[in-house]
Amino acid sequence: MMKILRAAVILAVSASVLSPISAQAFTNVAGAAPVEKQSQVVQVAVRKSVPDKFKRRIVRLVTDEKPGTIIIDTDHKFLYYVQGKNRAVRYGVGVGRDGYGWSGVVKIGRKAEWPEWRPPAEMRAREARKGHNLPVVQKGGIDNPLGARAMYLYRGGRDTIFRIHGTNQPWTIGLNMSSGCIRMMNKDVEDLYERAGVGTKVIVIGPGNRQGDVSYDDRGIDLLATIFGG
Repeated sequence: MMKILRAAVILAVSASVLSPISAQAFTNVAGAAPVEKQSQVVQVAVRKSVPDKFKRRIVRLVTDEKPGTIIIDTDHKFLYYVQGKNRAVRYGVGVGRDGYGWSGVVKIGRKAEWPEWRPPAEMRAREARKGHNLPVVQKGGIDNPLGARAMYLYRGGRDTIFRIHGTNQPWTIGLNMSSGCIRMMNKDVEDLYERAGVGTKVIVIGPGNRQGDVSYDDRGIDLLATIFGG
């Protein structure tokens, strides 16, 4: 009898380990989706995880730009924060989809933590035609499209409506998905937010070449600096 009971216990434990993960195992942190759908959301996120090349690294970057400058290469989906001495922090980013790419030299005009999202009227109208009703204002939070931080890009003292910001869709990093803003993973935008202050020069290399000539050469990962920080 004891052998039969022991076998039944082992079988029950094995079944619980091998069975699909239940939805109740996940906490509804965003407060936006029913608990029963959370396992599906997590599985989608896992399938679309960010490729290693877009994860934060210290790289050897040869450039004439001064330390503290941000260079965004929209073709290769990289953002560089120039540190000087031929080094930079490189982050993976998501950029504007076809028809929404841009280029130029701008500055960080202001910064915000867990910012509100105020989609432009044009965007609200465009999405409404597709059957998507966007809010006039969405408060900051984990389900906000701007993510954990936002750096507002200005030109000539005026807001360009473009931002460098976090995202609640990290699997879009490395893709052309936005309406022109530069998306980063939340942990990366938090890191950049601490490094880059208001007034930081931002060079966006993209369609139209309005940024002019920019001298920079990414020579690959600085392994020791990446491991020990920089």
